[in-house]
Amino acid sequence: MKAIYRLMLPLVLLLAAEAAFAGGSKGKNVKISFHMETHAADNPKMIFPHALRGEEKYFRRIPEVTTKDIAAFSPFPSDDQASYGVVLELKKIPSGRILTATQSNSSKWLACQAFGRVIDAVLIEEAITDGKLVIWSGLTMEEIRLMDEAMPRIGETKENKKKKK
Repeated sequence: MKAIYRLMLPLVLLLAAEAAFAGGSKGKNVKISFHMETHAADNPKMIFPHALRGEEKYFRRIPEVTTKDIAAFSPFPSDDQASYGVVLELKKIPSGRILTATQSNSSKWLACQAFGRVIDAVLIEEAITDGKLVIWSGLTMEEIRLMDEAMPRIGETKENKKKKK
């Protein structure tokens, strides 16, 4: 009897791992986060450097907003004609968080990490009151396709999204 369990255990573990990856894989390739500028003197484990306009800036590793906070998006061709940008519509609670964060961090930078790299940063001049963040450039058509698989476009209902497929 123990021999059967020893033979079955690797198979069960393999099937469980495959089911876990397949079951929640939709949208897992889309990783977008926004990070607030901070000081170089902060805990080095909690910050990361990024060169911005020829100057090294430091950003918090803990993001203000992540992919799970995004309700919908709308892509557009960027001004550089080589990449794409997107408007990101945040869910209700994250909209309040970004409002508070931008109210209290005027004149600081907000950097966007997407698909494993810092692709954009904006200087906060005023509070974000409409719950929308913009990535102005740096995304590829393949990354837009991955976003389409993971989330709806702005104004698209779940029913319309299912019909498109």
